Amino acid sequence: MTAILVVGAALYGLAIGSFLNVVIYRVPAGKSVVRPPSACPVCHQPIAGRDNVPVLSWLILRGRCRSCSTPIPIRYPLVELLTGGVWVAVALRFGWSWTLPAELVFVTGLIALSFIDYDHLKLPRVVVWPLGLAVAALLLLATVVQGSWHRLAVAMACAATELALLWIINFVSPRALGFGDVRLGPVLALALGWLGWRYAFWGFFGANLIGAVVGVVLMAARRVERRTPIPFGVFLSVGAFLALFLAGAIDYPR
Repeated sequence: MTAILVVGAALYGLAIGSFLNVVIYRVPAGKSVVRPPSACPVCHQPIAGRDNVPVLSWLILRGRCRSCSTPIPIRYPLVELLTGGVWVAVALRFGWSWTLPAELVFVTGLIALSFIDYDHLKLPRVVVWPLGLAVAALLLLATVVQGSWHRLAVAMACAATELALLWIINFVSPRALGFGDVRLGPVLALALGWLGWRYAFWGFFGANLIGAVVGVVLMAARRVERRTPIPFGVFLSVGAFLALFLAGAIDYPR
């Protein structure tokens, strides 16, 4: 059964990663992620199904468009591989459990938001809000099925606490923390808090620690200045990933 879960997670993760490439590219541009179908941005030739197989098509085409030979960025297969790998890791972490769907949706949204924030220094509401609602709905389903009301209460308390902390930081220093990070914080705390308050704490602490270290290193290397905006959503996501697998107790709801 574990083998079936891992293989399924890998295949679905790769497919979802292919869709995330569309989200990462189109959402910041204000375009639909459904229409029109994917096409080469140079020759505008629609991408055929045979050329849209995650990772494999990129390798067969040697990283170039079939029609005009325009290079296809290596980021595309890397996002697919990253998503597939994360899905496998989450599947192994939680197994066949009611927690699994919520955490899969959670990490998938974080991958998309991290790349968007890195590219554009923003966390679009059109991604953050649906992600938060989906995670909340799936955790509520797990709560009803399992009767895990205490876990849900802890998760909600963690989400409210992180929202308050990030809002205060944004109010005191808007340049240090954008409001998109304030919106994303409670989603992270909700998904992590379901596993225990330690997960939410270490996720928040880890994000700030990593952000501070990276900021100091970049300033020391004169790559950024003190007031240079940084994609803090990336650090929030990294902190959440680390907490998901490393923080707190090892028990979780089945």
